[in-house]
Amino acid sequence: MASYLITGASGGIGTAICQRLAKDHNLVLVARNKDKLGELSRSLQGSHLTIQVDMGADESIAAMATELASKNVVLDGLVLMPPQPHAANDPMPSPDVWRELFQTSFIGPLSVLKAAVTRMQPVPSAGKRCKIVIISGISSAQVLSHYATANVIRTAWVGQAKTLAFALGEKGIHINTLSLGGTLSPWYREKMEQKAQKAGVTFDQQIVTETENVPLRKYGQPAEVAGAVEALLSCFSDHITGTNIMHDGGFTRAY
Repeated sequence: MASYLITGASGGIGTAICQRLAKDHNLVLVARNKDKLGELSRSLQGSHLTIQVDMGADESIAAMATELASKNVVLDGLVLMPPQPHAANDPMPSPDVWRELFQTSFIGPLSVLKAAVTRMQPVPSAGKRCKIVIISGISSAQVLSHYATANVIRTAWVGQAKTLAFALGEKGIHINTLSLGGTLSPWYREKMEQKAQKAGVTFDQQIVTETENVPLRKYGQPAEVAGAVEALLSCFSDHITGTNIMHDGGFTRAY
């Protein structure tokens, strides 16, 4: 069995990923809410380690690293879901907004990644490789006018992943980003339901309207994201690193 650390494990997409991987792998479930982590762990097949971590707090991440070391956890991979900034119309947020955003959505998660890498033991000469998947968003490839902060954070992750692909590749550690378009996670589904109610239409009718500019005419499902993550953790990516894969139904127009 491989061993994977999953951040944001108790969220809608994180839960789908854990459900997909739990039956065949050992998981380290990481999230901020201890109670939700416990509920998730009990619902999954197998026995999995849970660690409460606030990615905005350096001391919390340091405690996680210490626990991984004390329990001699050896990781085969990491699924990193940095807290994502949602739509914001302010093109020039205040310095305080940027400082908090970078700490929570970039600096802290990058520290989690560094801690996870220290627990990996790849042996590429023997075919043993370790895989890192970073969950990002489509503004990593195509600017969205109403996602001011996300445009910056998501492109920062793509740049960091590309840099780490060179730094870690020789060691047998692969790192790729999976950039999501509209995905019907619980919070996004609730948003669509509210829009449908306000417009006086059914949920399905609202989705038809919302996805008119998506070639596949649908939004993604958390289970579909989980399938893509599983592929990137598998031998599928044995010759892939530093790549940003769009999981958006064809929405992104950029080459």
